Amino acid sequence: MVTTIRGSHEVRLATYAVTIEPGVLDRIGKIVDSVARAHRYAIITDDNVGPLYAARIAKALQVPADATFTIPAGEAHKTRETWARLTDALLAAGFGRDTTIIALGGGVVGDLAGFVAATFMRGVPFVQVPTTLLAMIDASIGGKTGVDTAAGKNLVGAFHQPAAVVADTSVLATLPINELRAGMAEAIKHGVIADAAYFARIASLAGSLRSIDVASPAMLDLVARSVEIKADVVSRDERENGIRKILNFGHTIGHAVELVSEFSLLHGEAVAIGMVYEARIAERVGVADAGTAAEVQRVVRLTGLPDVCPDGLSVDAIVAATRGDKKARGGRAEYALPARIGAMAGASSSWGIAVSEDLVRDVLAG
Repeated sequence: MVTTIRGSHEVRLATYAVTIEPGVLDRIGKIVDSVARAHRYAIITDDNVGPLYAARIAKALQVPADATFTIPAGEAHKTRETWARLTDALLAAGFGRDTTIIALGGGVVGDLAGFVAATFMRGVPFVQVPTTLLAMIDASIGGKTGVDTAAGKNLVGAFHQPAAVVADTSVLATLPINELRAGMAEAIKHGVIADAAYFARIASLAGSLRSIDVASPAMLDLVARSVEIKADVVSRDERENGIRKILNFGHTIGHAVELVSEFSLLHGEAVAIGMVYEARIAERVGVADAGTAAEVQRVVRLTGLPDVCPDGLSVDAIVAATRGDKKARGGRAEYALPARIGAMAGASSSWGIAVSEDLVRDVLAG
């Protein structure tokens, strides 16, 4: 449930709260002090976000500049090698078990810094400070942390819940339009899986992203509703043994497309492509109402997101990559598929639906 007090939205999960508010970075010191007070704080960020906000966070936490650890931006750097460099750097700087890690950045930083926190000294607290729309509404919520491997995305990681999530929507003003659109892909997903009215609201905003005020009530409400949807699902299935699988709609093909494209697409762009194809699969296997895929594609296009695979990607390579998906069973991918806009199929099969690879190839070949 969303609680709103003087323009600040709060969504509570079992062990932490998500605060959504323009300008909230200026009081992050008080928030961190109340939920994860530590002897030392380490800020992990990337070379896009760090120059914009790291000094502001360091000042709020009253820590020196050398408490900030910066990685190169981009999915290609979400690796075990980067994890090792960060943990070695923390050890060399004398950080110990009395440390709280601040993950300042988008989904890559949040996943990677969270995995560092989950494993450093066998686990230290961390606070998510997402700076992209995608991270605010999806990646920072739910405690999934990890890194990518050559075999696939997020195949090495841990569940490690943050002590808090602090989402300052005013920072979205510095976000490039393609990143803002990529974040909207996850909002579209939330509408498809759980809330047809929210899906319609996203459609009404989709064409005005270039001019939207990121600190406006409309953007705050969008972020808060997506967080509320994800928090509700996660609260019922923290470790993805059942209904949490529905959050993977668009991600089985989306992750495969990312991998085969060598991460030339943003995550949200790949998910948008994945949602269109997976909605078509849902209709082909008979679990989705007719017209569901067309409606998903319509809103994806309205948002300015891609709806087909880039030229040159091998269909066979994409299908092969789905076998390495973390949801695969017996070497075969399972899909999270919609029944219609606002509801998912698959309750009788623990929300994962097996689909023949021949059908997937046929849909991808279009």
